[in-house]
Amino acid sequence: MNSELEIYISKAGKWQEETIKIRKIILDCNLTEEFKWGKPCYTFQNNNIVIIQAFKEYFALGFFKGALLKDAHSLLVKAGENTQAGRQMRFLDKKDIEQKEPVIKSYLFESIEAENAGLKVEFKKNTELVFVEELINMLDGNAALKTAFEALTPGRQRAYNMFFSEAKQSATRVSRIEKYIPRILNGKGINDCVCGMSKKLPGCDGSHKYI
Repeated sequence: MNSELEIYISKAGKWQEETIKIRKIILDCNLTEEFKWGKPCYTFQNNNIVIIQAFKEYFALGFFKGALLKDAHSLLVKAGENTQAGRQMRFLDKKDIEQKEPVIKSYLFESIEAENAGLKVEFKKNTELVFVEELINMLDGNAALKTAFEALTPGRQRAYNMFFSEAKQSATRVSRIEKYIPRILNGKGINDCVCGMSKKLPGCDGSHKYI
């Protein structure tokens, strides 16, 4: 154990025992121990496999290419809504880790096999939109609305989605979507005038009435 890891473990607080336990399990799988981004990171042939992550509410192993794993036990979760490659395996305490030790090792070995096979995560193109859940539900429940929305240009779809997603509360997002349904059904973008021109384009003086 190098000095960086000793310091990390000494400052692990309530997750100190969990850190020591999970570290032993990982090293039993013959991974190389390094220290990256301020955390213990484990590699195979210089490729990142897994990293130890300690949060306020839970302890986790972050699998860099977790999306490639079969996840037979349904233990992997996305760290964020737009996460593509990484997956987390979360734990509540040391006992939880001990009970799942065989499964943890199987996931680690599967990760090594995927790396050995040269498997790659197929990332979505940046142009692909990830719509807020409330909008998806609304579109799925209203065929006419879905048809109208899909007929909008990608830029108009993106503008609507951005405006809806800015609301922190789900109820507010739903309210915003409902307010703009007539506009979407009329084939208008969020910034379009009734004249059919965008208020941001030359020729529209902003005096037109909005839907």
